[in-house]
Amino acid sequence: MPTATPRTARDLARVELTRAILASARAQLAAVGPGELSVRAVARDVGMASSAVYRYFPSRDHLITALLVECYDESGEAVEDADDAVPRAKYRKRWLAMAGAFRAWAQTNFHEYALLYGSPVPGYAAPDETIGPAQRVPGRLLGLMADVEAAGLPLGPGETSVPRAVRASFRPIREAYAGVGDERMMRALTAWATLLGQLTLELFGHLESGVLDYDAHFTHMMGRVADDLGLP
Repeated sequence: MPTATPRTARDLARVELTRAILASARAQLAAVGPGELSVRAVARDVGMASSAVYRYFPSRDHLITALLVECYDESGEAVEDADDAVPRAKYRKRWLAMAGAFRAWAQTNFHEYALLYGSPVPGYAAPDETIGPAQRVPGRLLGLMADVEAAGLPLGPGETSVPRAVRASFRPIREAYAGVGDERMMRALTAWATLLGQLTLELFGHLESGVLDYDAHFTHMMGRVADDLGLP
């Protein structure tokens, strides 16, 4: 979770303690899962009184929110860095780099991926402050689609029209990315669902014994998505 540069010893101590609390909470994700995340257990782990931890995070829900923001930002930064490392006009290479970076982050941070995209945490409702960080990865994909649309590249083969009811269903996204046509937008949403679906199947073991080479399978699937998106 981004923080301002500390200016005093007290600020520095607060930043370091916040990092320690979040690191302990992430360790709990692996040990007991988000549903059993305990502020008291975190306090014991970092050697603080639980009342002191509550001054940083007033409740378990505040702690979960901080974890969500941190993990969304981490995965978003990984994807953005991968995209920025590729020339802007190399559209297919940009998509493959973003997809690969997102997969690498998820593989390295399985429990964090499960927090973001797995089962909802019982009794927790994510507040609006998680929306911006959550949009970083799909937003970068839609930014790529806007670049492709501006370049005038044709779509891949398949349907080229979107029914009115479907267009209305994703109206907020259409308005946020007005430079992307309806059909390309629909395909981008399908690409995002395919990326998440492939990662979830792989990481949660649903392809165990069915797919023998995950790397080859993932690369081929993402290439097919690129074809559908019309990325040369």
